[in-house]
Amino acid sequence: MPPTPIFDITHINFISVLDQLDEGIIITDHTGLIVYYNDTQAKIDGTRPAEIIGKKVTDVYEITDETSMIAACMKNKRAIRNRTFFYRTRKGRVAHTIHSIFPLFEGEKITGCICFIKDYNILQKSAPMISIPDFNKNMGNGTRYTFGDIIGESYGLMRSIKTAREAASSSSPIMLIGETGTGKELFAQSIHNHSTRQKKAYTAINCAAIPENLLEGVLFGTTKGAFTGALDKPGLLEVANGGTLFLDELLAMPPTLQAKLLRVIQEKKFRRIGSNKEIEITLKIISAMNGSPREAVKSGQLRTDLFYRLGVVMVQIPPLRDRLDDLESLINHFILILNHAFGTHVKAISHQVMELFKGYSWPGNIRELEHLIEGAMNSAGHHDTIGIQHFTSAFETLDVLSENNASEKWMPTDGHLTPEPSPHYDSNQSLSTRQMESERHSITQALTRSMGNVSKAAKSLGISRQLLHYKIKKHRLNRKQFTDIPTL
Repeated sequence: MPPTPIFDITHINFISVLDQLDEGIIITDHTGLIVYYNDTQAKIDGTRPAEIIGKKVTDVYEITDETSMIAACMKNKRAIRNRTFFYRTRKGRVAHTIHSIFPLFEGEKITGCICFIKDYNILQKSAPMISIPDFNKNMGNGTRYTFGDIIGESYGLMRSIKTAREAASSSSPIMLIGETGTGKELFAQSIHNHSTRQKKAYTAINCAAIPENLLEGVLFGTTKGAFTGALDKPGLLEVANGGTLFLDELLAMPPTLQAKLLRVIQEKKFRRIGSNKEIEITLKIISAMNGSPREAVKSGQLRTDLFYRLGVVMVQIPPLRDRLDDLESLINHFILILNHAFGTHVKAISHQVMELFKGYSWPGNIRELEHLIEGAMNSAGHHDTIGIQHFTSAFETLDVLSENNASEKWMPTDGHLTPEPSPHYDSNQSLSTRQMESERHSITQALTRSMGNVSKAAKSLGISRQLLHYKIKKHRLNRKQFTDIPTL
């Protein structure tokens, strides 16, 4: 028989505890109506609880149901932890905060959310050595990243993280597939740190960065006298023994070396170049490539047998253009990091810049976004908002949809974004009106031609389905009105 508890926690007045916490607390019902709002949050927002309780979150802050993290938490029925966030109240006060939001359930039914808010400026004053988040951390095993460092909540990204987490502790090889700049190194380090090998060494090699004639020696090691100038030197396979070996840019490895690597994986032993002594190893191999492995097999870049060995678990990392819902979180994250590095106080990018970002294909993915934000912050100085004028010539690479589906360049001129001259525009129209009309017209034409088929329309426009869905919603178009167009 279980012991009788000393006291019944159901009778504790938890609200009185929340009143005393030194972090902001907001509790909402399932509609986003604020039912609790403590004094600390009132100080962060520069208001009083009596003015806020009973109002909707979207009425208090300059956010919508699409941009509200509370709404996202309830929609996905999943907690959002340690998310950096810049927001503005309806009274114009701007806050720089870190949010953790948890859904509240009654059985299977969502009844609301509780949101914990830390004021970043207060954190810095109370703990001046703190760096949130810390990109300079060292895990002591050759890594800096864990899954907690991956920013985003989009479905494709969360599915990739789930697959990577589940496969981390097994001995099976993992193949990461993703375009340049999507975060393959971050995933590889996170897998290592989520595994039972986390206290062992993490060793990474970029196969494209080392000449073919040297790559074998770097991997297998050398024996003194094996060739002129050769020394007794362990290779990365030996160094990584017991831990994780990350083979980035795998397709740059020559086929002859791929065959030797295949034998290592099969036999779990190898020899240094010039040695007869076999060395037994046990390690986790993570490989990465920026293209389709099956296409690489067809073209002869990747041996079929090696693909079967290394592609036991495959993790597809989505490109940024397919996870535009994460764009704002990533921007806020990079602004936070760079503010700490530069000593600046940037709080956001302008609405105009965000609209342009959402219409861009991001060939360089998250790395390109980070570099663009960093370049702009060098120009922004003490401004609190990054505008078009702060991107200088970087915007020459950003394209938006044009009326004839070709890419139309938008160039920064005297701090404003101006399009190349077009005879179809009324010169009295504002830039934003011209851009919106052109984009709406292109989308309408594409949906008409495809009879409302979003996949076909997106392909004809050269954008992703996710981006087209976003633009259909932005322009308040109804896809169904194009699905039954009478034909002659």
